[in-house]
Amino acid sequence: MESKGWDVLVVGAGHAGVEAALAASRLGLKVLVLTSNLDRIAYMSCNPSIGGLGKGHMVKEIDALGGEMGRAADQTCIQFKRLNASKGPAVRGSRAQCDKDLYSLYMANFLRQAAGVAIGQTEVKSLLLDGQKCRGVITAEGSKIEAKTVVITTGTFMNAVMHIGMKQIAGGRVGDKATVGLSDQMRESGFKVTRLKTGTPPRLLKSSIDFSKTEAQGGDPQFVPFSFRSKAQLNLPQIQCFLSYTNEKTHEIIRRELHQSPMYCGIIEGLGPRYCPSIEDKITRFADKDRHQTFLEPEGLKSDSIYLQGISTSLPEEVQYEFLRTIPGLEQVKMIRPGYAVEYDFIEPTQIRHSLETRLIDSLFFAGQINGTSGYEEAAAQGLIAGVNAAHKVLDRPELILGRDQAYIGVLIDDLVTKGTKEPYRMMTSRAEFRLVLREDNTYERLAYLSSQMNLLDSQDSQVILDRLDRQKLLLHRLMTTQLVPSQDTQEALRSLGSSVLQKPISAEALLRRPEIRCIDLRRFNVEVDEDLPIQESVEIEVKYRGYIQRQKELIYQAKKLEDMRLPSDIDYGLVRGLSREEIEKLSAIVPRTLGQAQRISGVNPSGIQALLVYLKGRELRGAGDNAY
Repeated sequence: MESKGWDVLVVGAGHAGVEAALAASRLGLKVLVLTSNLDRIAYMSCNPSIGGLGKGHMVKEIDALGGEMGRAADQTCIQFKRLNASKGPAVRGSRAQCDKDLYSLYMANFLRQAAGVAIGQTEVKSLLLDGQKCRGVITAEGSKIEAKTVVITTGTFMNAVMHIGMKQIAGGRVGDKATVGLSDQMRESGFKVTRLKTGTPPRLLKSSIDFSKTEAQGGDPQFVPFSFRSKAQLNLPQIQCFLSYTNEKTHEIIRRELHQSPMYCGIIEGLGPRYCPSIEDKITRFADKDRHQTFLEPEGLKSDSIYLQGISTSLPEEVQYEFLRTIPGLEQVKMIRPGYAVEYDFIEPTQIRHSLETRLIDSLFFAGQINGTSGYEEAAAQGLIAGVNAAHKVLDRPELILGRDQAYIGVLIDDLVTKGTKEPYRMMTSRAEFRLVLREDNTYERLAYLSSQMNLLDSQDSQVILDRLDRQKLLLHRLMTTQLVPSQDTQEALRSLGSSVLQKPISAEALLRRPEIRCIDLRRFNVEVDEDLPIQESVEIEVKYRGYIQRQKELIYQAKKLEDMRLPSDIDYGLVRGLSREEIEKLSAIVPRTLGQAQRISGVNPSGIQALLVYLKGRELRGAGDNAY
């Protein structure tokens, strides 16, 4: 392993680390990835799935920006579902349950074959600092490895401790050691370092489960891939999952043994994910519910391990056995591994920029759970952005910063940088105020041109996407210009579709606005429709929701006025008349890039924004230069 000459050094090879390394590699740089376990590259530590509500949007965005997560999920999918398929297009989300071993193998092979990427197995003990600039890392063996930029993607491993009942084991995951030293050095360098908690459910032995007492749950018949580079055909056989429920006897055992839960007896200090609570949390916070559902999900086609979704726990192993055996189908269950909680260090994310470079140390980037997020998709999205921006810093190119109106990735990073987090941050559609224009179906419309301009995709892939967008435009134009007349054939076709007959000629587009008419139905009126189902869906949504979409675009236009007003980085907020003490403290700590970001900081009131507007006007009149970063 060379000690010098690296452009980008990535610490960690989880979902964030892999995307960071691949992004920098695609931009032609020399990349080194350091991981403590070469057998766990892009490993699914928790549930064996990619995507979901809000998360599926980010997977498609990663794909549009050249990332690999979507294609890996498509290639290793063993059950596909479109969540909220019957609801509005803004809240639909794709989810692929994957063979976790094949997923990790796919990503490891892809990373090893990437141009300019080298992988080394070692533990990083500390950063190599030159004043306030990061120059590389120092390994456990004492080796110094120099690099122009460093991306830290340590996941849940910094000073990590696993909890099973009163038993504590150093480590961020069963079979992997904790990372010791990095977060201590960061704390000494001035970073605010805090603790978070996450957890995982027991893994069950498949042969010990009576599936006849559970409800089978199949996938969707129609597979819609995450990646434009994947065929709309499943690569692997599809499996069933199974649904069961806890009951009052289950809850009684858990309540009786809460004193043995490290969360409830004060051993764990970090907050856990509110939207993915442990079973101990569920029966305490939702005491009125007499049952909670749990999905039994196979972790792979050849695996004997069943992931018990919804039953995250850190109770002692013997207590886990006792309450699990009260659940229908699990009366004779055997555990491959008990559930456990992990407590770990994270860096308060208000200390990083939108580029994911830290504000305290130059050339140092953070991505993934080190920033307080939860989930593979959130980690991968940050990894890609950090990898691109680390590469751009080396290449002296502009930063890649996505707006809240451009991508869920933009919402994710802006929330972290502006608001921080007190619990593991999980992306949901409700976090995006412009979610009607941030749909899965229009991902490439939002990001393809940007991706092409920044060379995040090669010319061939860019052309594939641009051709697809041209086909969408062609179909929409065809619908607008094709006239349907109230002929006998037209009226009969309308009656068969349960739609009212025509009173006068209308365009195919106007007919598609009817709620009962689908894009594919237009073929019955001799209208040529593209064979590609995603193209049909995108055009149909554009037509049916045009009024709502236009109103949201007007709101985006109004919001952009504040987003376009850059705040100079040298403002002394203590000199701005009209700001409260809390506003001065918050603005000085976060250093917002724009007036729009300042508006989103908790504790900054409308009166404070007006005070900043007056200050900026006065500064402009005084002829001050724009020193915004």
